[in-house]
Amino acid sequence: MKFSYDPMYNLAYIRFQEKSTSVETIKISDELNIDLAPDGTIYGIELLNANEQLKRENAGQLMVTNEATGKQVEVPLTF
Repeated sequence: MKFSYDPMYNLAYIRFQEKSTSVETIKISDELNIDLAPDGTIYGIELLNANEQLKRENAGQLMVTNEATGKQVEVPLTF
């Protein structure tokens, strides 16, 4: 999984798979798109107006939680 942010366009992208030859984009809302791989699995999630969406909670911190162990790691988001 890879998380990326493009400050020029204010987009964040969570990619779950390696590059696919083609994806189908489904618009969920004005600020959220889901990309599906040809086999129907989720390729990635695109957040538009990302800085506002990601800073709504935790003051710009990305919290990664291992649900099996309960271990949490905070990653600061720098915009």
